[in-house]
Parts: sequence; C-alpha cells; structure tokens
Amino acid sequence: MFGLGHWEIILILVIVLILFGAGKLPKVAGDIAKGIKSFKAGLKEEDLEKKRVSKKQEKK
Repeated sequence: MFGLGHWEIILILVIVLILFGAGKLPKVAGDIAKGIKSFKAGLKEEDLEKKRVSKKQEKK
C-alpha cells in the first residue's frame, strides 16, 4: 500500500491523532470525504464534456 509498512501507517495515525485530537477527527474525515467526492464529480463532468464535444465534431 503506497510502499508504507504497518509501522509507518500506525505512526502517521498517531501523529494525526495528536495534531487534531479525538474530537475533531470525525469532522476532518468528513471534510476529506466531501473533497474527494467533489473531485470525482469534477472528473466525471469533464469526461462527459469531452464526450459531448467529440460527438458534436463527428456530426460536422
């Protein structure tokens, strides 16, 4: 998984827990999830736009 071992992942999680605290972790995780969802929607919208443009060019 991205070249990270088990100990590196555990260390990263502990550092994140120390920085944000247990109370803020659900909010941070939710914000990250919303950002990823928005990014994927943007990519999908871009793909649809490319398909529309290519169909218009084929009709000409």
